[in-house]
Amino acid sequence: MLVDTHAHLQHARFADDLGAVLQRAAENGIKAAIVPGSTLEDSRAAVALAERYASAPCMLYAAVGIHPTAADDLTPATLAELQELAARPRVVAIGEIGLDYYWPNMPKRGWPCAEPEQQRAALEAQLALAADLGLPVILHDRDAHADILDILRAWMRGHPERNGTLHAYAGGPALLAEALALNLYIGMDGPVTFEKATGLHEVARQVPLDRLLLETDAPYLTPHPYRGQRNEPAYLTYVAASIATRRGIPVDTLAATTTANAHRLFALIHP
Repeated sequence: MLVDTHAHLQHARFADDLGAVLQRAAENGIKAAIVPGSTLEDSRAAVALAERYASAPCMLYAAVGIHPTAADDLTPATLAELQELAARPRVVAIGEIGLDYYWPNMPKRGWPCAEPEQQRAALEAQLALAADLGLPVILHDRDAHADILDILRAWMRGHPERNGTLHAYAGGPALLAEALALNLYIGMDGPVTFEKATGLHEVARQVPLDRLLLETDAPYLTPHPYRGQRNEPAYLTYVAASIATRRGIPVDTLAATTTANAHRLFALIHP
């Protein structure tokens, strides 16, 4: 059995067939999935799905948070509502939060994006919320490795109970030791199945098994052989098989350990 620790199932691309998506997930051994929020509206939707599908064949949980690219939307009122949402029993984390220095440097992106200073302020505010609530964090890090690790070191200093996962880990082997020194979990996704993703292959071999989480980031980051199509939790089996092959271990061992990791970090509850 597997847990998909990051799937945006409230995305419009699942509006017409989410029940079938969850059924396929269950048929492929995916027992649960965590639906993260990226905006306030997105977080509300994540909580609603988690409550609606608490007893589905692939049961859902939620995380709530403001993505770094939308960090300028984190007003005091928004933070207060996130706190209310996070108190709901199916919410297991604060996320997707973090830093993204890639998009602010893309002037032709065609949509507004928070600047790095706004992102850092929003990250620190949401880390404080997670600490107040005793929840782990789901972290987005794109081209901001040094800054996010510095902020996390300050947040965790003297508080060994604070924890989280670097979602869709992109720091490569070079930064893995620093992330692991903070006791963070490492989330791996579809790109590890790509033939040319040699850096991710090395991460898959090096990360301690008790620090590894599996994700799809559905509908994004679709693994081979479905690259270019909509991703969904059922495809987590390809991520698991690829990592197990790189490590030279049975996929059942990988599945059992990563599922235990997800339960330990997120304190997953039964429906």
